[in-house]
Amino acid sequence: MSTASSPSPSTPPTRLSLYLQLIRWDRPAGWLLLLWPTLAALWIAADGWPGWHLLLVFTLGTVLMRSAGCCVNDVADREFDKHVKRTANRPVTSGALSVKEALLLGAGLALLSFGLVLSTNAPTILLSFAALAVTLLYPYAKRVVNMPQAVLGVAFSFGIPMAFSAALGGTEWSWAAVQAAVPLSAWGLLLANLFWVLAYDTEYAMVDRDDDIRIGIKTSALTLGRFDVIGVMAFYAIYLGAWTALGLRLGLGRYFLLGIAVAAAQVVWHYTLIKDRSREGCFKAFRENHWLGLAVFAGTVLDLALRG
Repeated sequence: MSTASSPSPSTPPTRLSLYLQLIRWDRPAGWLLLLWPTLAALWIAADGWPGWHLLLVFTLGTVLMRSAGCCVNDVADREFDKHVKRTANRPVTSGALSVKEALLLGAGLALLSFGLVLSTNAPTILLSFAALAVTLLYPYAKRVVNMPQAVLGVAFSFGIPMAFSAALGGTEWSWAAVQAAVPLSAWGLLLANLFWVLAYDTEYAMVDRDDDIRIGIKTSALTLGRFDVIGVMAFYAIYLGAWTALGLRLGLGRYFLLGIAVAAAQVVWHYTLIKDRSREGCFKAFRENHWLGLAVFAGTVLDLALRG
């Protein structure tokens, strides 16, 4: 008779571990993709160091809202995610967490984020409602929009006008006050950043192309078809070109351009990762995009700190 001990049953995950899994706590790249362009805009709007208050508001707010968005997304996609190997074990999809629990957690995180916004000013608070609406809209856009990544691009870029509003806004509760606090160049940065989101989320969609075809989800990777790699590179080029032009128009100089150059070098590297359309290469390109955003942010901060 064998004397080897029987394997003990695995310990079921705790509620806390399931909540952390739901909000992708172990994958900070997701909220870093939102954070770097938001902070770059905050530095530009404040013409340098924005102060601890705004830095904490936008850093914590970004983490909270991205986490809330994950809750809504997983509820909306729970039936689709069952058919995708990469997502089948998400807590809501697998039944480990109920829809009610996920929505309550998402609502609580969104309320905490709104509490941070309340410490800013009236125009920023008004903009936060628009940001919330786009965040809630995105998970359902992939059912009807051929490039739902464009909707995600707006959601992931809305911190840019909010950063300008928080730094420059006044006390009036009106659209005119929002217009006064958020210059056209800030909306231009949002539009430019949208193309970065299109680039990296198309890389992400390329990972699940076969599954998405089977279950009927619309994505930019499917819409672009055999032009997906060219499309990703074009999105990167538009993003970097537009962000460069707007940055120069806003008074940034050579250190900012150095950050852009480092980001452009990463784009070349990403091409080598995705050109063969392998799942591993495309997923790695997506995961490493936050370094591209960091390069642009670092160049912006350095330029504003060192200019004469």
